[in-house]
Amino acid sequence: MEKIAICPGSFDPVTLGHIDIIRRASKMFDKVIVAVLVNPSKQPSFSIQERIDFLNEATKGIDNLEIVSFDGLLASYAKEKSAVAVVKGLRAVSDFEYEFQMALTNKKLNPELETIFLTTSSQHMYLSSSMVKQVASFGGDISDFVPACLYEKIYNRLKGVN
Repeated sequence: MEKIAICPGSFDPVTLGHIDIIRRASKMFDKVIVAVLVNPSKQPSFSIQERIDFLNEATKGIDNLEIVSFDGLLASYAKEKSAVAVVKGLRAVSDFEYEFQMALTNKKLNPELETIFLTTSSQHMYLSSSMVKQVASFGGDISDFVPACLYEKIYNRLKGVN
């Protein structure tokens, strides 16, 4: 039986930390669904399609990925896709409290679903999409934070060029 995991997130924008977690998850599972979440309460910098396109471009060469948009309950979506796990990256203890609560909720809604926490690589521990947005909006260099193939597209949007 194929072992499927879901890596959910807003990916607004995708960072090197996201790519690190996705790459590592792809080595652990037969298939990884990268689920770009639609959050109606947030005003994203990039459209769902742009985020999907960015992820497709940044993960070229990882063959066992499917990148999709998603809204609704993650536990239900995982059941629909026959996923056995949710993979989440943790940067710090502050991430753990929220993610632990989500994992317990998902487990209650879908008892077959496990949550796996991967600690972020040390070079990405400080990295967040919010931080990337703030640095770029002030004209700062984000080249160490986002995939090189996406740098111009992300930087120009966040700086207000496009």
